[in-house]
Amino acid sequence: MSRIRLTGMAAAVAILVAATTWTAIPQGKGLLTEKAISTDMAITMAQAALAKCRADNYHVSVHVMDVDGMDKVAIRDDGSGEVNFTVSKQKAFTALTYKRPSSVTEKAMANISPARIIPGIFAVGGGLPVKVGDEVIGAIGVGGAPGSDKDEACAQAGLDKVADLLK
Repeated sequence: MSRIRLTGMAAAVAILVAATTWTAIPQGKGLLTEKAISTDMAITMAQAALAKCRADNYHVSVHVMDVDGMDKVAIRDDGSGEVNFTVSKQKAFTALTYKRPSSVTEKAMANISPARIIPGIFAVGGGLPVKVGDEVIGAIGVGGAPGSDKDEACAQAGLDKVADLLK
């Protein structure tokens, strides 16, 4: 048998074995079905958070993230600076990463060494996870009100606006 023919047969056997291995998907482990924040829902949440802060005369920034930590919506209101924009994103990221309000993470990290904090985390109130039941599907963060409790109230207004869709 020629070397070329032998090499070709070996390659064919390797492909057949690999194909057999790759297609053996365990029962129930095939197609994934996930809940996700739609763009329209993210816009609605962000607008409701912004409206709440504006009603209280605060100029803030709002971020809504999907479950992968990607921005769905980012708004910087008139009079809201770059630092508020960055902080709102980091608060959303903190809520998403720890799957709890960023204000809870703030309390939990009071005695943790800064060297142990994940980059991009801003453990200050104003970030809330977006949940369907116990499943976190994203997060909303607000930054720029005069106090993290006020940021969190605006973020909560965003969640409240879409609460019926999160059931």
